[in-house]
Amino acid sequence: MTLLSLFARAAAPLALLVGTPAIAEAQSAPAAEAAAATKPAPKPVKAKPALWKVSDRDTTIYLFGTVHVLPEGIEWFDKRIAKAFDASDLLVTEIRMDKAGEAELVKLTQSKGLLPPGTTLRSLLTPDQVATYSAAMAKIGFPPEAFDPLKPWLAGLTLGLLPLTQQGYSPESGVEKVLLARAPQKQTGALETAEFQLGIFDGMTREAQIAFLIEAADGVDEVKPTLDRMVAEWAKGDAEALAAVMNEGMSDPAVAEALLYSRNANWAEWIDTRLDTPGTVFIAVGAGHLAGDKSVQVFLRERGIKTKRVK
Repeated sequence: MTLLSLFARAAAPLALLVGTPAIAEAQSAPAAEAAAATKPAPKPVKAKPALWKVSDRDTTIYLFGTVHVLPEGIEWFDKRIAKAFDASDLLVTEIRMDKAGEAELVKLTQSKGLLPPGTTLRSLLTPDQVATYSAAMAKIGFPPEAFDPLKPWLAGLTLGLLPLTQQGYSPESGVEKVLLARAPQKQTGALETAEFQLGIFDGMTREAQIAFLIEAADGVDEVKPTLDRMVAEWAKGDAEALAAVMNEGMSDPAVAEALLYSRNANWAEWIDTRLDTPGTVFIAVGAGHLAGDKSVQVFLRERGIKTKRVK
């Protein structure tokens, strides 16, 4: 599975991970200055991302696929989405994304994502791996030692995120952030905990974490072009084309099961149970969970629950 598939399917708002001390200090690097340079505002792009609905006699649940980081200028909150969102009593995201949830994520990242004192990231790598990693860090304008305190999984995720933030993508433009800002008083909920999500990565073997990091380093030049393609398909509402882009390079069934399929099955069970409670719910999760052969909708269908595309 490619890094971008992992990044796009990882549920946590990964931009918060750059809040770890080591990376925050490194933000004074030239690349950070370049990222902050003034750029002309992009022309607005009209998008129509996919929206689905599950309902019974007294309950309606909307399923909306999100992108956690987006460039500015994409106008996706159309009348369909506004009507569904405004009618909903509850907004459910993958994890809590209010200020308390963000604080918890940063705290957990710092506790789970840092190596023991006296151990550095580069000390875990072979000379060839150090060379590959150092070359990737140079491309994004960071010294190799910037990530030395980080476990390989966190270094890999961050290495996948920074090229995006440097080239116009922002978590503040991400779908979940926009939804929360539109209705700050709306009741909110979460399908998972931040600890569970980070645990997926932290539970990988050391060898798997290093392989993940090196794949991120090898693909650092392709991060933005690949996400650009994903966003283009998301903006068109083409779930199958989005799934095709995200599935490119998928080669590890165990990783796919942990990051995507088992979670989709769990969420389908959550939806099935929630249908027993009257009300209207708006669920916003990564778009990759609502596309492909083992999407949330497929697991719902196996439970005898139909989903309907909202036109």
